[in-house]
Amino acid sequence: MTRAVLSLGSNLGDRFGYLRLAVEGFGAAVVAASPVYETPAWGGVEQPDFLNALLLVDDPAVDHWGWLRRGQELEKAAERVREVRWGPRTLDVDVVTVSADGTPVTSDDPELLLPHPGTPERASVLVPWLDLDPEAVLPGHGRVADLLAALPPSEIEGLRRTDLVLHP
Repeated sequence: MTRAVLSLGSNLGDRFGYLRLAVEGFGAAVVAASPVYETPAWGGVEQPDFLNALLLVDDPAVDHWGWLRRGQELEKAAERVREVRWGPRTLDVDVVTVSADGTPVTSDDPELLLPHPGTPERASVLVPWLDLDPEAVLPGHGRVADLLAALPPSEIEGLRRTDLVLHP
């Protein structure tokens, strides 16, 4: 069994529509979707706020590279343009973690670093992850709740959008 935690983000166009496109694109592999959060942009580039969510996906036929490729296909379907690093985007799908039969998969390939290296500093990933799994652990870094507690309060900005539901 291959299970992955995927981070979704959108801050251009129909932001919620692009998140839904990702959920629909992963289809039956979606085990759970977090609530949607509206968060300030991260990375120092002036841009609109993001809608962020996390997906828990599971498919025995998909390995870590398969999750990456599926995410990239969905970004392409959303007409994502990569002009500026950490710049605005219609859809961003990051592979946060992958496990195969309960064992964490690691990768030091520059195209797919696992676990995702930015995760410990990103409340936009940690907060929705805790919604999905209060006992979540980021391999090599510890409990997600502890990582979130270590962030400065100013980094934990965001609004839970109760009006936007991705998955029943």
